[in-house]
This record gives sequence, C-alpha cells and structure tokens, in this order.
Amino acid sequence: IESLVVCEVDEDLVKKLRDFRFRKETNNAAIIMKIDKDKQLVILEEEHEDISPEDLKNELPERHYKYQHDDGRVSYPLCFIFSSPVGCKPEQQMMYAGSKNKLVQTVELTKVFEIRNTEDLTEEWLREKLGFFR
Repeated sequence: IESLVVCEVDEDLVKKLRDFRFRKETNNAAIIMKIDKDKQLVILEEEHEDISPEDLKNELPERHYKYQHDDGRVSYPLCFIFSSPVGCKPEQQMMYAGSKNKLVQTVELTKVFEIRNTEDLTEEWLREKLGFFR
C-alpha cells in the first residue's frame, strides 16, 4: 500500500497568504496555488487584483471577496475554493485532499469550499456558500 503524500506549504506562500488575509484594499483579489509534485510543495502560481468570480471560472482561487450582507454591512471574507483536476488518478486525488487539509491548518483558513465543476464558480454560488457564515 502506497503511503499518502501530503505536500508541505512553501514558506513564501504561507507569508503571502497571511499578508493577503490582512490586506487593506477593498477590491476582489485572488491567489492561485498549485502543487509542485516533484518537490511535494504547495506553491504560488498566479496573483490577480480586481477580478470577478466569473473571470476565475477556469482557475480556482484563494480569494478576497467583497460581501454585502442583507443588513447593509460590508465585509471582505477570505475564501479558499478548492478543486482537484478532473480525471486525475486516485492517489493524486488523495494527495490533493491531504495537502488541502495541511494548507487550511497552516494558514488557519475557516471559509473553505470545494467545487467540482469550475463552471459553477459564480457570484451567486459564492454568496450562497457565504450565507452559512452569517
């Protein structure tokens, strides 16, 4: 039986994510991460400023999102949206899932959502998910 591989999180990425959590800007932003399988490390792939959920359909983000509450308050929840590539081998899926858990613990994320189909990533989907945190 092959043992489960859980990737470590790149130190620079951990720092970047912590800084991202407390950023002062109020526009939507995204940090896109990927797994470097050779190094068994979660690393930075791309950063985006001022981007909508619709523009991120093909890439799943860790993102800063402006959320207007029903009572008029505005907040900027840090959301982690996770997807593993469609059609990957079971051992890869287990590696992605285990590494996701490691990342969530390392960076202390609370709003963690999984998405199967990137086409489902819309403003409406995200608002519905965030509705559970009111």
